[in-house]
Amino acid sequence: MKVAIVMGSKSDYPVVEKAEGVFKEFGVEFVTRIISAHRTPKQAEEFARNAENDGIEVIIAAAGKAAHLAGVLAGNTPLPVIGLPMKTSDLGGMDSLLSVVQMPKGVPVATVAIGGAENAALLAIQMISIKYPKMREKFKAYKKKMEEDIVALDKQSLAVQG
Repeated sequence: MKVAIVMGSKSDYPVVEKAEGVFKEFGVEFVTRIISAHRTPKQAEEFARNAENDGIEVIIAAAGKAAHLAGVLAGNTPLPVIGLPMKTSDLGGMDSLLSVVQMPKGVPVATVAIGGAENAALLAIQMISIKYPKMREKFKAYKKKMEEDIVALDKQSLAVQG
């Protein structure tokens, strides 16, 4: 199982790095690339067209401002694409979010929150877990631990009030 993270600019890396951390935690192989929909459109098309043959199963596309990367990749591959809108200095990421979620019919892109790299990685893991039962079990364990952690915090906060 292999996931690709494609970012439109090196400046996106501090956010993208959080997705890489999730993949490392789950033992998912990944590749991270810098490919711009606008500055390197030929490379974006080539990457998307070859991704399936390269063993990639899900693509995360992180981009800001006009944020056409997810749509360009989705338009050139049968693989699922997750759009990760990036926070921007101009409009705080709303420009990115709106660019990513408004895909035309026939070019679906799943979208997570602005800067939501961890959720992009977790969604990719959920997608690949359809094919890999061991990954589904790891994801279930992750959800169970998250629940247990919140219950423990709640008990601590009740003890503080009491």
